[in-house]
Amino acid sequence: MNISIITTQEEHYKYSQEICETIELSALLRGTGIAKRTPEYIQKKMESKDAVIALDNGKFAGFCYIESWQHGKFVAHSGLIVHPDYRNLGLAKKIKSFVFDYSLEKYPNAKVFGITTGLAVMKINSDLGYKPVPFSELTSDPSFWAGCKTCTNFEILQSKENKMCLCTGMLYDPTEKPKDPPKHPFNVRVLNRLKLIKEALFLKK
Repeated sequence: MNISIITTQEEHYKYSQEICETIELSALLRGTGIAKRTPEYIQKKMESKDAVIALDNGKFAGFCYIESWQHGKFVAHSGLIVHPDYRNLGLAKKIKSFVFDYSLEKYPNAKVFGITTGLAVMKINSDLGYKPVPFSELTSDPSFWAGCKTCTNFEILQSKENKMCLCTGMLYDPTEKPKDPPKHPFNVRVLNRLKLIKEALFLKK
């Protein structure tokens, strides 16, 4: 395989539909909530050079895009996906690392954050220097939280006044510490236990 990771160009717009379908299918298979994207939205991210794509000789292999909030005070990476044919190769970590470095270059004064239910994503974030934080340390921009409306867990988020959900908030502050080495080592057992506790509390009937 000859997989390259690059910032998106006009020639990549044709992958927008496949990217959306791959993201949605992955969420269905995992049984997790997801904020749905449209091909038009993905293309806008490509046009603004706020997206990266992984290609294997022209075949779609992976994708991720950047969103900025509060006039660039916060940025988040969203839509991280690897095509099923390229999973278990460490590609997700390579894409995440690429978009992480790219976002620090494009938005040098921004705090980088994310919310996720995926332990694999938490592990990657932790390796990059993110730390788990309460939602109060993330952006207060209502348009960010409005993006969760299509997630199956949105009612939980609303009931908690955007302060808590099944997702875990993670934050990287470039003014706090260098990227390497991370000072918050990932403990999969602790975070998995936290995830199970949240599910028991929020999904109980």
